[in-house]
Amino acid sequence: MAVTNRLACYSDPADHYSHRVRIVLAEKGVSAEIIDVEPGRYPAKLSEVNPYASVPTLVDRDLALYESTVVMEYLDERYPHPPLLPVYPVARANSRLLIHRIQRDWCKHVDLILDPRSKEPARVQARKELRESLTGVSPLFADKPYFLSTELSLVDCCLLPILWRLPILGIELPKPAKPLLDYMDRQFAREAFRASLSGAERDMR
Repeated sequence: MAVTNRLACYSDPADHYSHRVRIVLAEKGVSAEIIDVEPGRYPAKLSEVNPYASVPTLVDRDLALYESTVVMEYLDERYPHPPLLPVYPVARANSRLLIHRIQRDWCKHVDLILDPRSKEPARVQARKELRESLTGVSPLFADKPYFLSTELSLVDCCLLPILWRLPILGIELPKPAKPLLDYMDRQFAREAFRASLSGAERDMR
């Protein structure tokens, strides 16, 4: 049963950072008003609550939060079931480090490929590096149902929006990436993941 609240989330329907937050909301069963924001067309209210007028932005009564990782961790603490970060400090720190590595190693390529201002040679190189990197880590998905974990975590919530976008990124993973491809099939079939998708994201596949 969804949690009743006064949450509002300003979200770009095609943005992978916004998708992260929508996945967390869906996994928590939290009902929130999703306010679609198109790039470059920010509602006045968003500028009032967020000086950067960026998405995702979460508004919880008098509290406004932005930066996807801050929003995700707030939601995990505000709605603790199911937990999406480990309880113990060492495991929690390792999860945060994995999120940082996803940001540094993979998100930079995604952002470059999707940026209409990027030059084609740079896009080609980014596609190559992202494809090779994802293929290289694929064996890590062979032993556990989630990314280095037996439970879904915020790490998965950061990774899955990237993997969902592989077709529009122009990336097809090779057969040696089967553990990662199997992981994708399992996670994309989850009810909460399906509920997190915007119309624009459904059209990506």
